[in-house]
Amino acid sequence: MELTGKVAVVTGAASGIGLATARRFVAARMQVVMADIEQPALDAAADALRSAGGSVSVCSVDVADVAQVAALRDRALAEFGAVHVLFNNAGVGGTGTPTWRTSPAVWEWVVNVDLLGVAWGVREFTPLMVEQGHGHIVNTASEAGLCASPMLGAYHAAKYGVVGLSEALAMELAGTGVGVSCLCPELVATKIFESTRNAPSHLGLPPPPPVDMAGLEAFMRTTALDPAVVADRVHDAIVDGSFWILTHDVSRRRVEHRNRSLEEGRTPTMPKMGEA
Repeated sequence: MELTGKVAVVTGAASGIGLATARRFVAARMQVVMADIEQPALDAAADALRSAGGSVSVCSVDVADVAQVAALRDRALAEFGAVHVLFNNAGVGGTGTPTWRTSPAVWEWVVNVDLLGVAWGVREFTPLMVEQGHGHIVNTASEAGLCASPMLGAYHAAKYGVVGLSEALAMELAGTGVGVSCLCPELVATKIFESTRNAPSHLGLPPPPPVDMAGLEAFMRTTALDPAVVADRVHDAIVDGSFWILTHDVSRRRVEHRNRSLEEGRTPTMPKMGEA
């Protein structure tokens, strides 16, 4: 897919992978609608891109609300007349509690943002792309959508759901000219571990503690990628029409470990960090 002059909508665009991908799309001479729930950070990010010559519009959106996602679609059409790329990227992290102790409110928050936020984007934007005969949808899942670990049951449930949704969507859109990619990053230097900063107040979740990315790298025996590296891979997957976007080789080994357990009928176990 040729991206020059095309229109992209990016959710979760105020920081992390979303912001890096918005920058990458601007570098590819695309027009970009940046959507996020954090209005001040969104405005600052968009102003910086405009100062660099980017054609950028912003829209404050809670992707858990289908009406707001529909309004985002309408805003993009009003601003630029079409949408060629949708990056369903907005997401929140887990709360690090056992699955059976996760409150109903936290379940709703994680699933509504991480899974239904993707579903609403697909619902509202796919008909536009099918009608115009071309386009591309990228859904952000996670390595956590391919293999599981303890203490993140709600997050895994949502991210496994995004992977399944994306696979089904790719099959449904075959032959329409609309492509699908599923992004499954491992550790990336983003604010995902600070997600509670945007949690609804009624959840009563504490402010997020500072994140020691170096400590996480040591614990997971991995490398926290610069979001710009991930953005490059998202760009290339759209251009090449690739479905899977993995960021770390270890993800494949962990999936192989999971699949071996399945094939051999063994109870799931978590491989050692950085190993399979």
